[in-house]
Amino acid sequence: MGVVNVTPDSFSDGGRFFEPAAAIAHARQLIEEGADLLDLGAESSRPGAAAVGAEEELRRLLPVLRGLRDAPVPLSVDTIKPEVMRVVLAEGASMINDISALRAPDALAAVAAADAGVCLMHMQGTPGTMQQQPRYGDVVAEVKAFLLERVEAVRAAGIPLQRLCIDPGFGFGKTLEHNLELLRRLREFDALGVPVLVGWSRKSSLGTITGKPAGDRLAASIAAALIAAQNGAAILRVHDVAATRDALLVLQAVEKSQ
Repeated sequence: MGVVNVTPDSFSDGGRFFEPAAAIAHARQLIEEGADLLDLGAESSRPGAAAVGAEEELRRLLPVLRGLRDAPVPLSVDTIKPEVMRVVLAEGASMINDISALRAPDALAAVAAADAGVCLMHMQGTPGTMQQQPRYGDVVAEVKAFLLERVEAVRAAGIPLQRLCIDPGFGFGKTLEHNLELLRRLREFDALGVPVLVGWSRKSSLGTITGKPAGDRLAASIAAALIAAQNGAAILRVHDVAATRDALLVLQAVEKSQ
């Protein structure tokens, strides 16, 4: 999953693709590099990020979504707002990637009305507060319990299991230790019966480990992606598609040779 941030304040690319033409060109480049799907986001969810209104979010998203209508890969939209979900699904989005796991009023109905995929993510708190002393007894057990509850709620709303994937929410209300524990025990999420999406690319935990700024975390991001793949991740949400695919090809070759 290639990341396309249509925001002026992304932690990972500093608004380089905020203008529609730049975002569309970047998206097409990621497809050329081998992205199997794209994730378009117009509201930053970095720690401390301010909320964006639905009208502004759509103003940013729609030109990019419409400019990629002929794209040969599915388009996911990263949003928490039901009103945005309804519009982008009507405009051809194939998936909703919701960091709040469809908990907003009317979000379940918005996605159930369309034949689209959905990713349910765990987050403790909100982007504005999530990194203010996150606490867990057993982070894996608590994240699993939350995601199981959301999977059951989504199924009760008429969305079949085949349309779902889950995301433990690395960096969303977790310390470095929480993130590493989730990564080590990622296989435990197989019990939920749906594919697992993992997003470690360029995140601050990698900066804590390496001491590198966001733009210099390629090697660390690839290492995390490979560990996630070995531990059962089905979808890797990344900024650096070509490099990550090369690393995965090596991993795949080793596994096939066994």
